[in-house]
Amino acid sequence: MKKLLIANRGEIAVRVIRTAKEMGIKTVAVHSECDVDSLHVHLADESVCIGGNRSSQSYLNMVSLLSACEVTGADAVHPGFGFLSERAEFAEVVTKCGLNFVGPTAESMRKMGSKVEARKIAAIAGVPMLQGTGIIETLADAKKAAKDIGYPILIKASNGGGGRGMRVVMGDHEIEQTFHSARSESQSAFGSPDVFIEKFVMRPRHIEIQILADKHGNVIYLGERECSLQRRHQKIIEEALSPVMTPVIRKKMGDAACNLARSVGYEGLGTVEFLMDDDMKFYFMEMNTRIQVEHPVTEEVVGFDLVREQLKVASGEKLSITQEQVRYTGHALECRINAEDPHTFTPCPGLIEVYRPPGGRRVRLDSFVYQGYKVPPFYDSMMAKLITWGETREDARKTMIRALQEFEIKGIKTNIPLHLRILQHPDFIKASVYTKWIEEDLLGAKKT
Repeated sequence: MKKLLIANRGEIAVRVIRTAKEMGIKTVAVHSECDVDSLHVHLADESVCIGGNRSSQSYLNMVSLLSACEVTGADAVHPGFGFLSERAEFAEVVTKCGLNFVGPTAESMRKMGSKVEARKIAAIAGVPMLQGTGIIETLADAKKAAKDIGYPILIKASNGGGGRGMRVVMGDHEIEQTFHSARSESQSAFGSPDVFIEKFVMRPRHIEIQILADKHGNVIYLGERECSLQRRHQKIIEEALSPVMTPVIRKKMGDAACNLARSVGYEGLGTVEFLMDDDMKFYFMEMNTRIQVEHPVTEEVVGFDLVREQLKVASGEKLSITQEQVRYTGHALECRINAEDPHTFTPCPGLIEVYRPPGGRRVRLDSFVYQGYKVPPFYDSMMAKLITWGETREDARKTMIRALQEFEIKGIKTNIPLHLRILQHPDFIKASVYTKWIEEDLLGAKKT
């Protein structure tokens, strides 16, 4: 791997560029017209404009991305997260063009990309599952499945992600409208109306396992991340390790994740997501076939660079660490800093007039913005990830509060006040949260 093109933008592009440079790999940034001043463009060795401001005109344009590889002589592509990162056809065409795709094979992506297919594979691999169905096409079949499984149920888009195409149904009176709206949203968001049904767990935790696999059949897990603090299925605060996890359950969950990865011949970084109920029983949700937004908290507790490992695996190297050598030290928290109104959650693009980032011991900031940068309105509102580490969870929490209070951004609104409110809440301090805690307990919106 001599020259790496990062087919993405924002902080993940900056993140990959920095590690690649440390490894002596030349970097190519791609950007839309409005992203010409983004930090990743300034840091890369080369940059190429790949189209207009809309994602469909640039970061989702496979032809433009492959053309950028050709004109710059890039021999490898890192997809980051979002955009084309989990699009099997992109991985396939990159490979067919003789380039090194930093990620799993297209075949692995396809197997894990369909939630229905992933459930089948997970069941065969012995991964604990919630009771569920295959594709449901008619209302009559949906009603029968709901009766067999028992309410509450969750109707989910088979090809969905990011919380879209998911609907909770509490009883018969809701199923008709909910079924049709879920299919409609699935068609609109993912190009397919396919949905399936599974049992809905009340007040669950969202816990995910980070796995790392090479091209030689070696697979290890690197602990878990607690991702229960969400709003509308979008994660807001993540931490590693989970404050409720036990070594025994961690091993069971980690082994299950590795077995699933082996069953599809997985390569590179991946994340297997689980729901956990009040009895500490866990159930497979899905697998993310890419690097995750929240990977830094895992890096902080295991002590090594996951992007570096990802690039080494893509280059054909064997894992440099065994499962027995994985050690966890301390606790890490990550707050996603979004350009949005902290009360209405409305995106707030615009000019950053003042930008004074926090610093000090045990504080890490992954970002692509700076003072004088204009946040565009065309993409996700996340503009930074603030990560703190401590010897204990409480140490990390106190450092995070200090860092958030120190973080000054003017000109646009951010969700920093929301983070401070969460971190100082007694429920967070006691780690007594679940996936709907922000909406139902913190904000008082008692809706499922």
